[in-house]
Amino acid sequence: MNRYEVFIKVVECGSFTKAAEVLDYTQSAVSQMVHTLEEELSTVLLLRSKNGITLTADGEAYYPYICSINNAHRELEEKYREMQGLGGGKIRIGSFTSVSRNWLPGLMKAFKEKYPDVRFELFQGEYTNIGQWIKEGKVDFGFVVPDAVSGLQVLPLYTDEMVAVLPKNHPLAAKETVNLADLADCPNILLDEGELSVPLNAYEKNHLEPNIQYRVYDDYSIVTMVEQELGVSVLYKAVVQNLERSCAVRAIKPIVGRTVAIACKNRKTLPVASRYFMDFIWEYFQKH
Repeated sequence: MNRYEVFIKVVECGSFTKAAEVLDYTQSAVSQMVHTLEEELSTVLLLRSKNGITLTADGEAYYPYICSINNAHRELEEKYREMQGLGGGKIRIGSFTSVSRNWLPGLMKAFKEKYPDVRFELFQGEYTNIGQWIKEGKVDFGFVVPDAVSGLQVLPLYTDEMVAVLPKNHPLAAKETVNLADLADCPNILLDEGELSVPLNAYEKNHLEPNIQYRVYDDYSIVTMVEQELGVSVLYKAVVQNLERSCAVRAIKPIVGRTVAIACKNRKTLPVASRYFMDFIWEYFQKH
């Protein structure tokens, strides 16, 4: 873009020498850039004389367009600098309960302390529709289980273990670790995760048929139902570990869990603010 700026400065100064001094270039460099621009446009833009330089007829015709290009480039540079500071950037994220109710708010807060002008839009969903939102462009990126999505760039973050959630007075609450087969025989309150169900897959993998009495989307509604002794459930450890409720939480054997990942269509084409926050999340989990 320098050739446009140099050409305009030569016209403003009426001299190659003066323009070179203002721009802190050599005169030969200024002359070469103007010559390059003339070659690009296949014409002569400036005429030199003892009295200085003047625009040719073509130079006069092209001059406002060259000014427009130069101004647009300056505006682009200003926008780039603004975006590097993430001023006014909007970050649209698809998330599910255990992420959006636990560690994600803390990372959003830390990111806003660094970039206070960014805004967040959080869309709550389940594995399958979050993947679809990403493909449709409804969200910039989202949290997924890799097995539930395809055709996306996926970065695994961590493994999320599941635990048995039982009424306090349930016979299985007396054990430190609950066998999955024992859970299958109890009335189950199934966490509805959409097309992919981690607990159901675990039961199927171990050739078990759970006694499903309820299917519930919200984790915390399930906890309340367990408190009311409506059944037992298998929930993510991150959801229940800080709850002080009247229910028992026990490890499961064999271990049941999922890989939580972050996904997007193409990281290179993400809006700057979203790309920065996605990298921010990735770096956090690399350190932890």
